[in-house]
Formats: sequence, C-alpha cells, structure tokens
Amino acid sequence: MKISGSTFLITGGSAGIGKATAKLLVEKGGMVAITVRDEKKLKESAKKIGAYPIHADVSKHEDIEKTFNYFMSEFNKLDCLINNAGIGGRWNEVFDLEWDDFVDVYSVNVFGAAMMAKKAAEIFREQKHGNIVNIASTAALKGSADGTVYSSSKFALRGMTECWRAELRKYNVRVFLINPSEVITAFDSPDGKERDEVPNKLRPVEIAHTIVSTLEMDDRGFIPEVTIWATNPF
Repeated sequence: MKISGSTFLITGGSAGIGKATAKLLVEKGGMVAITVRDEKKLKESAKKIGAYPIHADVSKHEDIEKTFNYFMSEFNKLDCLINNAGIGGRWNEVFDLEWDDFVDVYSVNVFGAAMMAKKAAEIFREQKHGNIVNIASTAALKGSADGTVYSSSKFALRGMTECWRAELRKYNVRVFLINPSEVITAFDSPDGKERDEVPNKLRPVEIAHTIVSTLEMDDRGFIPEVTIWATNPF
C-alpha cells in the first residue's frame, strides 16, 4: 500500500497508539481523520497532527453513521479503517463480575469495532480494495486473573478479525490484527493523562511503526497478525 495520497480513518485518535499512528501516516503523506468522543481532546490532537477531526463515539449507532458521512464527504474514498478505540478497566475475578461492566467494554471494543468494520466493508466491496486494522492486545492471546471482561473482548475482536478476513479477501480487502503488549499510554490511567515513558517499555510509536510498516507491504500480500513485545520489560 502506498501511504501517500491514501485515506485513513482512525478511531480513538487523540492519544496513545491512535495519535502516534495518525501522526506517522500524516508525515508519510496520508490523509487522516480521527474520531474521539472528547471534543476538546479531539480538536487539540487533530490540530497538532494535521488530521481531520470527527467528534464521535463508536459505541453509539448514530455516531458511526455520522462518522462515515463526514469522512466520505471530506475525502470521497476510504482506503483504510483502523479500529483503535478501546477501553479497559473492570478488572474483577469471576466472583465479582457485573453485567454492566461487560456492556460498557463490549460496546466499544466489540460492538463499536464491528459496526465500524461493517460500514467500511460496504465501501471496500464497492471499491474492490481496502484495509481494516484491528488493534487488539496480547490479552487476546492469553487470559489472566481478573481479566475476564477485557481479555474476552479482545478475544472476540480477534475472532471477528478472522471472520472478516475470510469474507473480504475476495474483494481485495486485507484485514490485520495488531497485538500490542503493555504500552505506556493513557489507557487505564485514572485521570486519562498520558503516562511517562519508561525506558524498557513499549511506546505508542513502536505500535504505530508496526501498523504502518505492515500496511506498506504491496497489496498483493499481507501479514494477518502481528504481536509486539517489549524486548526486556523486567
């Protein structure tokens, strides 16, 4: 895929992996839109990156429709959807699981990602080309104590990725899964602020580099799944 001149829609693009990926794509000549549900963060990040801002929440049906209407009005085509928006928390043992915790996390990590992919797939089928990048986690590969809600949401995203890949290859659509290990971002930060870098831990830029490098392979081929580990986080 040639990044320059291609269009990208990134959910959750105001911080962390989404922001770093948007920045790298813009630097390479990509035309990028980011969606964020916090309007203030959206405007600040979009201006700093040089991205087109779309105020939207992927857990809301009407916002997904609005997102694609705005995007297509601005760019007229979509080359790549990056399903990056995600939430964590709700770290409870099975004894303490709550129904509402599943609803909150799944509405973004599973339902929102699926409905964004549905809209993108409709466009890609007509175009006969496209890319979907799903940002999962190493939690999609192995469960852990207290991780029932979050880990199962990422397992679901991994399973959906395999289904979409099987369905969309005949339309020249590539579907990727990216599994970051622990990354120093605002994810699960109590105040929502970016955490300070740690020398031996992954940064958003490492994940952004992986996403962009994977996309840059010639469209005749693709790497279905990539897992990124810190070399020595101990």
